[in-house]
Amino acid sequence: MSAAKANPARRSKDAKLLAELVGKAMTPACKKRGFASVDIVASWGDIVGERYGTKVQPDRLIWPRRPDRSDPENPPEPATLVVHTDGATALLLSHDSAQVIERINMFFGWAAIGRIKILQKPVTVKAPEPRKELRSLTGTEEQRLEERLEGVENDRLRQALKKLGSQVIARNPDRLD
Repeated sequence: MSAAKANPARRSKDAKLLAELVGKAMTPACKKRGFASVDIVASWGDIVGERYGTKVQPDRLIWPRRPDRSDPENPPEPATLVVHTDGATALLLSHDSAQVIERINMFFGWAAIGRIKILQKPVTVKAPEPRKELRSLTGTEEQRLEERLEGVENDRLRQALKKLGSQVIARNPDRLD
C-alpha cells in the first residue's frame, strides 16, 4: 500500500484543485491581454448567460492610462472589453450591451467595464461535454434513502432531497453509508 493511501490526511494536503493549477497556468496569458485574473474568461458563460456564453468570446481589456496609479482618491476609470463574435450575434450584443456590462460589473463587484467593443471574428468555443447518464438505484439503495428521509415532513423538501440523494448515490454508491 502506498504512503498516500495509508495516510488520508497527507493525501488531502498534497492534493491540488484543478482550477488552481489551470488558473496559475492561464494567469500570465490573461494578464498579457489586460485581464487581472482568469476569472472572467473561466466564468464567461455564467456571467453573460446562455445567449452569449458560447457565441461571444472575451479577447482583452483595454484600460485607460492613469497619470498617478498610487492615488487612492482617483479610482481607475472603467475599461473597454473587446470581444469576438459573428455578425448576427454582434447586432444582438450591441443592443444588449448595457445589460451585459451590468452583469460583468456585478461579477467584479465594481464598475470595471465601461463599454464593449465588438469585433466580428469567428469564435472558437469548445462545445460542452455531454453529461453521463446516471444509473438507476437498486431496490436496497432506494429503501435506505427513503429511511433517511422519513423525518422530513415537507413534501417538496423531501422530493428535492430524494432527487439530490439519488444523484449522489448513483455517482458514488459508497456515499449511502
